[in-house]
Amino acid sequence: MCGICGFTGWSDQTSLKRMTDSIIHRGPDEEGFYSDGKINLGIRRLSIIDIETGRQPVHNEDKTIWIVFNGEIYNFHELRKELEGKGHRFYTDHSDTEVIVHLYEEYGNDFTHKINGMFAIALWDKTKEKLILIRDRMGVKPLFYCLVNNKLIFGSEIKAIIANQDYNKDMNYQGIYHYFTFKNIPAPLTAFKGIYSLLPGEILTFSKGQMSKNRWWKIKFVETEQYNESYVKDKILSLLEDATRVRMISDVPFGAYLSGGVDSSSIVALMTRFSDKPVKTFSLGYEDELKSKEADLYYARKVSQAYKTEHYEYIMSHKELIDDIRDVIGAFDQPFSGTISTYFLSKLIRKHVKVALSGDGADELFGSYLSHRVAQPMHYFSGLYEKVKSNALTDTEKNLFAPCDMKFLEDLFNKSEGDEVKWRYNLALFSDEGKDKLLTDDFKANLSKANSFGLLKEHFNDLTARNPLNRILEMEWNTQLPDQVLAFADFLSMAHSVEIRSPFLDYRLVEFVATIPDNMKIKNGNVKDVLKKTVEPLLPAGITKRRKEGFVLPVYDWMAEKLRAYIMDVLSESRLNKHNLLNTAEVMDILHSYYSGNRNNAGKIWNLMMFQIWRERYFG
Repeated sequence: MCGICGFTGWSDQTSLKRMTDSIIHRGPDEEGFYSDGKINLGIRRLSIIDIETGRQPVHNEDKTIWIVFNGEIYNFHELRKELEGKGHRFYTDHSDTEVIVHLYEEYGNDFTHKINGMFAIALWDKTKEKLILIRDRMGVKPLFYCLVNNKLIFGSEIKAIIANQDYNKDMNYQGIYHYFTFKNIPAPLTAFKGIYSLLPGEILTFSKGQMSKNRWWKIKFVETEQYNESYVKDKILSLLEDATRVRMISDVPFGAYLSGGVDSSSIVALMTRFSDKPVKTFSLGYEDELKSKEADLYYARKVSQAYKTEHYEYIMSHKELIDDIRDVIGAFDQPFSGTISTYFLSKLIRKHVKVALSGDGADELFGSYLSHRVAQPMHYFSGLYEKVKSNALTDTEKNLFAPCDMKFLEDLFNKSEGDEVKWRYNLALFSDEGKDKLLTDDFKANLSKANSFGLLKEHFNDLTARNPLNRILEMEWNTQLPDQVLAFADFLSMAHSVEIRSPFLDYRLVEFVATIPDNMKIKNGNVKDVLKKTVEPLLPAGITKRRKEGFVLPVYDWMAEKLRAYIMDVLSESRLNKHNLLNTAEVMDILHSYYSGNRNNAGKIWNLMMFQIWRERYFG
């Protein structure tokens, strides 16, 4: 695992060193550089595979191809044997990075389809004077780029690009506008003007001043209604087991995030099958002894006891959140108001291991979030609305609305008429109309036809799924998963030099689950139904019956009392007026409503606060 960066054009060692230094947390073990007058490549390395000889940049036999690489290739042993059989010569002992160089020699850009892994790759073909940037299928590893004066600059994090002297930092109002709706900046936009995110499964080629991009992989849903549950369970377990096995290949110690929920507990259970030593597990707790979170440590300990893991717990308080919040934002380089708990637990993990497996991706594959729980009930509710109005529903028909409350569905239907884009939009944070009141004229003067509803609608246009739940899962797999879930997993763990690997993101498992009809994923209101049935024999009693929690900070619990003074300071009129981007009267109304008892505004306040902290950190 590493941090990579670079730029095309004349050698500039000072700028390249400044860029690599900015991401030293991604690779504290060593640095590496390559410049030839037309390309500049930099790397900070976190040594995990082939510690002694796997230094980067890596090259081919005649040094005409060079690479810097962030990630892991899980099938590199098999690929190396195949390439050696075709006559390729390796100079490292067992580096997965060198495998990529020879794959490119053998297969050109199509080599990506042979890789099972997570990766952000920058490959320089010296003969063709061509730079290729590649991001993995799911978007586990980030990669950003910008074009300045016909020079391409790239980096694992935005801060690396900002560190290049040719980039002039400026705010991207379009990206920020959407942040207030989605809680993150939607890719390919970022919070900075001219800087873009490479999309998951995308490849960018830059050669002699010309840039082109295309998607080499994108999830496709082809539901197979004929599946029987027994076959599906066997297939899921087989794929998940092997995905876990290959992610335990490492030359350094590894462990696992353990929340005590279905996903992380399943991974820990499977890890014990491939380890001859106790698995190290890590859980997060809170000094406050909040009732909403007290079950986390209880169930995590239960799993640890069942599998005799070497268990560690990190106990934090709201004061630590206040102390570290600027550094959390600094890890993202962008405003972000999603989950940030990974940052705090990774402080503990780094003291014991460099690599930790997690359950990330299971919710997005099998259905768990509110938007997932609404999809099927809203589909049935729309078709039965006339019977709803006349109170003529049968008990069987009422059961179709589980797990949703009838009143909730009716309210959402009245706002959306059952349209999937409209009801999903209604679950977002600030609406376009709400932002019209929130944002000042100064902010809006920098916008050009920004419309978050329109952006969301675009994401529904080319879906392959037919079933209502799978359509929401597919849309969010392409957007919320990489832009929010995988973003916090990567940035907040790598801020402490910890690599996260998630077996649920193995492309073989993902492609199979995309063929499972949605009535197996959420069944009779039970979320992740087929996954729970698959892993239930592995887990202690009660785990699969737990209410979804995961590693989510109790921010909303703290906001009401313990964070109140801090929030009121960050969002004070004096601080807001310094940049005149948010309408202070509207922000004060939101705060007053919340602290008068309307707790529905909690998400908006957290969103506004994180923006304000980001704005002050990056623009004074």
